[in-house]
Amino acid sequence: MASRPEHIEKDRIAELIQPVILGADYSAYAYVRGFWEAYHVKPIILGCYAVKAISKTRFASYRVVEGLDNPDTLLSELSKLGEELCAAGRVPFLATCGDFYARIISQNKALIEQWFYTPVVDFPTLDFITDKENFYKVCEEIGVAYPKTRFLDCSVADADADDSGFTYPLVAKPSNSAAYHYVDFPDQHKVFYVQEHAELARIYRELQNSSYNESLIVQEYVPGGDDQLFALYFYADANSDLVFCICGHVGLEDHHPGAIGNAVVIAPESNPQMVEAAARFIKRTGYHGMGCFDVKIDPRDGSYRFLEMNTRPGRSSWIVLLSGINFVRMQVEETVLGISPEPVVPGEDWVYVGVPKRVIAKFMEGSPFKQRVLAAFDKHEAHFALRWDDDCLAQRFWSSVNYWHQVSKFDKYCPLPEKA
Repeated sequence: MASRPEHIEKDRIAELIQPVILGADYSAYAYVRGFWEAYHVKPIILGCYAVKAISKTRFASYRVVEGLDNPDTLLSELSKLGEELCAAGRVPFLATCGDFYARIISQNKALIEQWFYTPVVDFPTLDFITDKENFYKVCEEIGVAYPKTRFLDCSVADADADDSGFTYPLVAKPSNSAAYHYVDFPDQHKVFYVQEHAELARIYRELQNSSYNESLIVQEYVPGGDDQLFALYFYADANSDLVFCICGHVGLEDHHPGAIGNAVVIAPESNPQMVEAAARFIKRTGYHGMGCFDVKIDPRDGSYRFLEMNTRPGRSSWIVLLSGINFVRMQVEETVLGISPEPVVPGEDWVYVGVPKRVIAKFMEGSPFKQRVLAAFDKHEAHFALRWDDDCLAQRFWSSVNYWHQVSKFDKYCPLPEKA
């Protein structure tokens, strides 16, 4: 059986490395750009179906694998591909986009590492942090604020939806997004904004009757609009110390039921207090690698309430490249070459957008921050995550389709701001 090479000279890494990316969201395209900018190498992307704004890129080889999100199918496909790449003398490097891919790879890391180098965090750490009950326990322990929370066990078939002590509206979401990936029921959302008990009871009942046997999180709704949200993208070294942390102010999120929580406007905004709180959490959990936190300012007391942490590069990880940091090179050098990353200060001359200017003008809350974002378009400093002028005509066409489709999507799903 072929296996990965264990000793690689740094000056040969660009010649030998063969990246493989699981999944085809925005972060996959960030990986594509990062690998090309760092090593002029084209990854292999494996997806369940063709996402044309990514599958048409000239900077990667895109392969559709039916049932790729089934663990047995995924592991079988990777074992065959790993054998093939190793036999050809390549250095396979595996990156994941999506919680379910990250979890499967982490859980089977010992098997996968026969062929692939991968920066995916070790499973005990991933499993601990992605259990949101553990996440909030750590927040409580280290003095980081979070919303009032209750966990309803979906494995108990006859349990009632206990909302005692809460005031509506509430937020409800699955505690394990990887397990929730395999669930399907009517009016299913990524995150539910619940207006009354009957609605909460219906959601809980649907999950009790499904294959999902984790918890449903019930939380107080922290008031305020999308412009009170923040995203912290970071890299932690082997000592769980921050190598960088980018504090991004989120101005607007997607409101499509299947995409709630996906930021479509982010701009850098320094916040040492928030970064220090994130650093305490990372140190306490012994986290190593890249990840991101979702945070919201509570206007009632001005506190920063930590909502969750992703144990992988997030969907909007292109902001790290926009900040002048090639996280791909950082992952490869540490994972493959054993080079510890040096602390780096991110740049702040960028605005990340996933929607046209007219969407921001119509749906983003009115504030100086909104005017800053709109001005970035006029200065050509607003950057769309899927737009890369060096890519081929087909990719740029489908990127444009994705971009302008957001106008009708937001008209359908996004409420107008209260002050509009």
